[in-house]
Amino acid sequence: MNNNKQRIGLMGGTFNPIHYGHLLIAENAYEQFQLDEVIFLPTGQSPHKDARQILCANERMEMIRLAIADNPHFSCSDYEIRKEGISYTYLTVRAFYEQMSDGELFFIMGADSLAYFDSWMRPDEISRMSTILAAVRDGLNLDELYPIRDFLEQKYGTKVGFINTPNFSVSSRMIRQRMIQRHSIRYLVPEIVERYLKEHNVYLS
Repeated sequence: MNNNKQRIGLMGGTFNPIHYGHLLIAENAYEQFQLDEVIFLPTGQSPHKDARQILCANERMEMIRLAIADNPHFSCSDYEIRKEGISYTYLTVRAFYEQMSDGELFFIMGADSLAYFDSWMRPDEISRMSTILAAVRDGLNLDELYPIRDFLEQKYGTKVGFINTPNFSVSSRMIRQRMIQRHSIRYLVPEIVERYLKEHNVYLS
């Protein structure tokens, strides 16, 4: 039996823009579940969001690269950006699963998404190929999440782990609004991302 299987975390999202909340979740997932790598996967065409509200893929990708450049166990992939059509999670997980000759996949999401997982496209496929890691802020929502975890396990055989994360309340939408209102975003995003946003006049043009 091979005990040296690669443990790979996949973290999807629009990252519009990437911020410290995303990075905290990824770092805590890496540490708590002994992952070898966390791959950030910016969404190409989201099934749930209005494309008119999303920054172009190349700019979102560049900000991810800048944000994770100093972390050796973080990387990013343009798989969903290059792929035509809507970015369904099960197709992305399948693509990475088929590339792995010997390893384990972990799909990282916010705990709020766990409640809607049953309505996603092919949750059975995602469950077969990966373990779900749901980020819970300071463990406050666990009592509500245990019944959801049990339901998914019984229905799809879903394996769910909970990532303990600090209670850092920030969202990409908040950052976009603060940019438009000319408010500071310092300490909400990495300094190099803040510089990129300002130099390229992002969200203001």
